[in-house]
Amino acid sequence: MPTLPASTPMPSLPGLLKTSLAACLLLLAALATAQAPSGQTPLQALPYTPSLDPAAMDKQAEPCEDFYQYACGGWIANNPIPADQSRWSVYAKMADDNQRYLWGILDRLAQPAGAEVRSAKQGKLGDYFAACMDEAAVNRLGLQPLQAQLAQIQALQSKQALPALLAALHLSNNNPRFFFNLGAGQDFADSTQVIAFALAGGLSLPDRDYYSKQDAKSQRLRQQFLAHVAAMFERLGEPAAAARSAARSVLATETALARATLSRVDKRDPYKSFHKMDGRALQALTPGFDWAAYQAGLGQAQGFAVYNVSEPRFFKAMDARIRAMSLAEIKSYLRWALLSSQAPHLSAELVQQNFEFFGHTLTGAPQLKPRWKRCVELVDAQLGEALGQEFVAHNFSPELKEKTQEMTREIELAMAQSIQGLAWMSEATKTRALAKLHAIVNKVGYPERWRDYSALAVARGDFLGNVQQGNAFELRRQLAKIGKPLDRGEWGMTPSTVNAYYDAQMNDINFPAAVLQPPLFDPKLDDAPNYGNTGSTIGHELTHGFDDEGRQFDAQGNLKDWWTPKDGKAFEQRAACIVKQYAGYTIVDEIKINSRLTLGEDIADLGGLILAMSAWKAHMASTGKPMQGQIDGLTPEQRFFVGYAQWACSHDRPEALRVKAVTDPHSPGRYRVNGLMVNVPEFEQAFACKPGQQMVKPAAQRCKIW
Repeated sequence: MPTLPASTPMPSLPGLLKTSLAACLLLLAALATAQAPSGQTPLQALPYTPSLDPAAMDKQAEPCEDFYQYACGGWIANNPIPADQSRWSVYAKMADDNQRYLWGILDRLAQPAGAEVRSAKQGKLGDYFAACMDEAAVNRLGLQPLQAQLAQIQALQSKQALPALLAALHLSNNNPRFFFNLGAGQDFADSTQVIAFALAGGLSLPDRDYYSKQDAKSQRLRQQFLAHVAAMFERLGEPAAAARSAARSVLATETALARATLSRVDKRDPYKSFHKMDGRALQALTPGFDWAAYQAGLGQAQGFAVYNVSEPRFFKAMDARIRAMSLAEIKSYLRWALLSSQAPHLSAELVQQNFEFFGHTLTGAPQLKPRWKRCVELVDAQLGEALGQEFVAHNFSPELKEKTQEMTREIELAMAQSIQGLAWMSEATKTRALAKLHAIVNKVGYPERWRDYSALAVARGDFLGNVQQGNAFELRRQLAKIGKPLDRGEWGMTPSTVNAYYDAQMNDINFPAAVLQPPLFDPKLDDAPNYGNTGSTIGHELTHGFDDEGRQFDAQGNLKDWWTPKDGKAFEQRAACIVKQYAGYTIVDEIKINSRLTLGEDIADLGGLILAMSAWKAHMASTGKPMQGQIDGLTPEQRFFVGYAQWACSHDRPEALRVKAVTDPHSPGRYRVNGLMVNVPEFEQAFACKPGQQMVKPAAQRCKIW
């Protein structure tokens, strides 16, 4: 069951946001040291952990009082959060093991002696990784690799020259820190068309609310941010007083942009992010910013016929802020954006300073991640399908793909039956819902066509150059899609990613090969925990097509209201039950779940579990065999529920929970388990729960949509 924001049912946003940009990936936990921590070595094979592990349970806990503790208490006690992490979970541990395995692949490919037998793709992988791991070379260079870009910024003579400079900075950094992003995405009104997207950016802190909240913690954090920005300016040679002044200017600019940025809840409403206009209208929105000059700098001299401007109010505010800024303030802002986005790729002292705020202060992680881990993540971000091809060759069989596809077909059938049986939905809406369901494309394992990286230049001795070449390659790849036929075979995650997602405009569900491994999918175990775990993940992603956001897109992926007014209102009434329930759960301190932000994931969790249960029962009935008796003291039904719960075993540092409360559309793991069980009568029956116990809710109060 995905635990990352990537699994939210977002429309097909520009690929530069979908494909985990390197500059962003290395921000929160920068490169540390070429030496791996004690006990960490590359893996030659993925480790095995069963998808239902009795040792992960706390059988002293009462399942009807706190099922999460019952299913996960042992795991939490035996899996302390590693020093280089701000949170830890079954998914995170699996991803960590996966990284160590990928480290083994890249370490072999990086050996010069193997150069003669490497393919072109393998050569790029090995040379990129070798350059990243050569920390001594990076330290010797210090700030030298940034000097050319710093000189470009310093040479800015007028605001009229800013658009061309931003184009150059966007190409080499591909990072939203530089005021905004330009990318490619499917037209919300016609999903077959790829158009340009202008997207809000410009913020360093995790969310717009960090700039405006007035509680003591927020004010203290802004002061810590100011101190960090000033310290980074001092690294560029600024005197202390000038550095503090520049930091205040940066914060003022980011605050002005934050005030005009949509909230995360508003961003979940696709209509609030859909503002299609031609080039003339875009230019009128920002009269002080020359879009033609900007696009010429990107190599797009002809411009684009149409744009989706995700947040017009933001771009008006950006234009006003640029007009109000002095040339010196613009230069300070751009120098900060450049240094902060590239600090993770520079010398160890800059890496450490960057981590101290964005990693330690902000999320509570005590230590930097080891260099090998960050290098693996960077290769996956910039050469992910080439690395994924290596992963798939050894870890994803045709049999595993077919088993996943079979389970998916069963869960789709369960959803079709659920839709047909809904008493609150009219036949007209049911017909359209079924049409959408049957149009969903299931992508399993890896793309049918691997990405071509031949145009990406990689030099074994130029780490930052490789990063910037990778950024430019990806941005140009995205811009090249505009005005071309849509490639529906494209993936938004790499095959080696431990996650899954639904794309509302593609109308597809996507399960990378890495998420279909133990302990998530376990062919060695009986069907009950596999349907509870992987089956619920499939149902979760499928339900995203019909949650509060996904339901607004039709079978072709177009933003279109296909509901009757009465049915739409009935859906909203049922969704309100979930909003009310989750709003009562505490994340940390006095902070409650923002249940309007988490609504889509909460709906998908509940729908996924119910669909998986129906599919499992139908599957067992179709075999003609009776269910097995107890295993490890658990009945088949109990194994289904424990199998579901154990994917969610996790714990977080308090700092990370505070960030999560503002930014994460997923509820904490505890409530992704307990929050469901109170709504599922089959759980009550499986564990013989009694009225009055915490996991029991009166039937009239249970929430259910699908």
